[in-house]
Amino acid sequence: MFGGCILVSSVISLLKPPAARAHFGVFLFLRVLLGLCEGFLWPSVHALIARWSAPKYRSTVVAFIFWGFALGIVVGMLVSGILCDHGFAGGWPSVFYVFGMVGCVWSAAWFLLCYDSPATHPRISTTEREYWEQMIGTIELVARPPTPWRKIFTSIPVWALTVALFVYSWGFSMTVTWIPVFMRDVFGFNMTNSGVFSAVSFLAMVCIVPVGWFADWLRSPGRLSTNVVRKIFCTTGFVLAACMLIVVGYIGCNRAVAVSLMFLFIFCSSISFSVVLVNQLDLAPLHAGKIMGLTKFL
Repeated sequence: MFGGCILVSSVISLLKPPAARAHFGVFLFLRVLLGLCEGFLWPSVHALIARWSAPKYRSTVVAFIFWGFALGIVVGMLVSGILCDHGFAGGWPSVFYVFGMVGCVWSAAWFLLCYDSPATHPRISTTEREYWEQMIGTIELVARPPTPWRKIFTSIPVWALTVALFVYSWGFSMTVTWIPVFMRDVFGFNMTNSGVFSAVSFLAMVCIVPVGWFADWLRSPGRLSTNVVRKIFCTTGFVLAACMLIVVGYIGCNRAVAVSLMFLFIFCSSISFSVVLVNQLDLAPLHAGKIMGLTKFL
């Protein structure tokens, strides 16, 4: 499901330039289809993480995986800005062609190399398979138990996580969408410079790996409970990120300060990242994909 969504999304990317030239309605249809495809990605990732990570390292594993997500934003903004100004096929269409082709190649590698769980992987060693059985258990590696939908929908922790993920996603999505426009319209950057300075802000997301490791270290026996660690990180990240975003509205047109504050905003948001995208695995590992789908949708 994950690989299929990436493949379909990549094909849609290749079709977008001719669709935009043909008719706005066609382009809008492709955007809706793209959104539907990407809706399957997050639940699929968490379903895999539940079967490919030890419970005591889950904050680190999730942080490391989604560090690739952050790196993709940085590279995407840098490359897109350059392609818009200097690319082939008229500039902006080259953005869709380049990333669409890369996605198709990646999808082929994914289907050849990746499997649902260690129990179904044909090429891992006996030692590694025994490690996973010891860390996760033989049943949980392949189990597909009935989904307790009633318990999920009536769970206060699930609804609390839904609210937290909504807060994080709103701020993050707004930032990804509007930082390049902010850099261009407020500070007068061209597309290349807008992409560069927007990417600089998202370099702060590289901190999610040490943040995830630190969260797991605090959760180790004899330190703090998982419950306490998640609440501290979520509250700290949200409060600090909100403060950075408020200050941006009062700095005028100071480019250096604005870029610095947006960098700090992304950094602070990354603190809560280790909660809103990990807690699904804390609540019910075997149903983490479904809980992620529910919390992300709402």
